[in-house]
Amino acid sequence: MNQQPSCAIRPATSATVWLACCALAALAGQAVAADDTAATAAQIDTSNPGNLIQSTASAMLKDLDAHRADYKKDPNKVHHLVDEILLPHFDTEYSAKLVLGRYWNTASADQRTRFVNAFYKSMLSNYGDALVDFTSDRLKVFPYTGDPKAQYATVRTQIRKDDGSQVAVNYSLRQTDQGWKAWDVIIEGISYVKSFRDDFSSEIEQKGLDEVIARLESGVKPTAIAAGSGGKKS
Repeated sequence: MNQQPSCAIRPATSATVWLACCALAALAGQAVAADDTAATAAQIDTSNPGNLIQSTASAMLKDLDAHRADYKKDPNKVHHLVDEILLPHFDTEYSAKLVLGRYWNTASADQRTRFVNAFYKSMLSNYGDALVDFTSDRLKVFPYTGDPKAQYATVRTQIRKDDGSQVAVNYSLRQTDQGWKAWDVIIEGISYVKSFRDDFSSEIEQKGLDEVIARLESGVKPTAIAAGSGGKKS
């Protein structure tokens, strides 16, 4: 597994975080009604990490193009989309464990569960709605050339920003008992897991884990997210 530099999200990069999360949510597949979920799952190719990213991204973007007006009228459908289809392909607990770092080992089972749920909902709340305006011409998925039998894998993609510039967004995946799952997004060489770990580590050191969890549960944006949206708190 490639090691990424441990540093906070730079100001120039944080402005593109929402695009990366749109691409991450492209793992979600399509779903306008609950009945569509099973049909969409059958379309997803999980034979290797590259096929997983490519097939779900294609299904997602196709559905967004076909039902964009419905999503704009009811953004909760986007949240439902991510909640129902993304979760089986994203290792939320493993990602949250790495974000908490050494604090995961001393956290109680209840604290761990609350943090996993609160962190995921925070990401969904702050970035999920951006999917409504995400179009297929913004995303390019490069063919996966790694060993499909490896324990860890990286899938490279590229996102086009509004100004036409290209941003490298890579996904870290790992093989689990349930198949391949994504656990990190690397934006221009910077890991979102490590960026949030730096953010939360400082706050936990000062205020304690319970207060950090409570702030996430109340809807307050983590520092790394607030920086990417101009410092505004929700």
